[in-house]
Amino acid sequence: MKAAVIGATGYGGIELIRLLSNHPNFTLHSVYSSSKDQVPATDDYPHLKDICPLPLMKIDPEKITNECDAVFLAVPSGASAALSPKLLENNTKVIDLSGDLRLKDPEHYEKWYKKEPAGPSVLEQAVYGLTEWNREAVKKATLLSNPGCYPTAALLGLAPAIQAEAIDSTGIIIDAKSGVSGAGRGLSLAVHFAEMNDNFKIYKVNQHQHIPEIEQQLRLWDNSSSPITFSTHLLPITRGIMTTTYAQMKQPMTAAELHQLYEETYQNDFFVRVRPLGEFPGVKEVAGSNFCDIGVAVDERTNRVTIVSVIDNLMKGAAGQAIQNANLMFGFEETAGLRGFPIYP
Repeated sequence: MKAAVIGATGYGGIELIRLLSNHPNFTLHSVYSSSKDQVPATDDYPHLKDICPLPLMKIDPEKITNECDAVFLAVPSGASAALSPKLLENNTKVIDLSGDLRLKDPEHYEKWYKKEPAGPSVLEQAVYGLTEWNREAVKKATLLSNPGCYPTAALLGLAPAIQAEAIDSTGIIIDAKSGVSGAGRGLSLAVHFAEMNDNFKIYKVNQHQHIPEIEQQLRLWDNSSSPITFSTHLLPITRGIMTTTYAQMKQPMTAAELHQLYEETYQNDFFVRVRPLGEFPGVKEVAGSNFCDIGVAVDERTNRVTIVSVIDNLMKGAAGQAIQNANLMFGFEETAGLRGFPIYP
């Protein structure tokens, strides 16, 4: 299958190039940029020398759909809303890594993203690709909306407890932290080395665009769920996300019982690894991989659960999950091209 990457100069795009170049079923056919044409990809990423000889080309939807079976959109929010409808031709399947198609309510998108929403027909067609919890729909999808990085970590951590009605879905608190690659490759003072090194800071307090995405999925699992408290912080590291989630138990449950629930829920999911009881994951233990590692605890004194979930924001939080979804969409083995070990140390 021939695959194209649109938005190949960003961190998500270059990660897709890395994965597709080593994929047993997809061939990386072409790479596209909104700002460059016939420019070697090595101009932006010298490490691609003798690995990816493809030039960056201007975006031409008709040419792309005529030549490719799969298109990965690694573009900023606001771009894929216009591009997606043009790419859904000639049986081409589209995997969108931006936030344009995640929120089903256009008013929510406009409020949180401050951009013009996609059309109703496109939003209706888009399948939300939280793979472990939406496999059957993903398999049938033509247009796939890849989840955000923070929502992937938070929702994979919350899902077993919510689905089993083990926790109260009102009053959930998610304390989230990310490496600076999550901010993209654009230059800004917030991710300037001198500002970020040896530092740790909160940002977008009560305003992060991933809040409605998490809430939307929680309502699908439990329609009584209420708005969450979601705080995001920047870590002075390149890759990695950790979400630490707190929720009240609906009824008394021991840590061993909660842990067993998680182990049984994810026992057949290759990319979700539940840590032994009493152990908690660190972001370095999933770096460069498509794994999500989860640790759980119960505080019997406060009747609260603590759920710790870690992912690589560029892999399970973006390109890795996109490939995982594409594998299902084309009928390939779900883990194809994604079985690489985490990079450690």
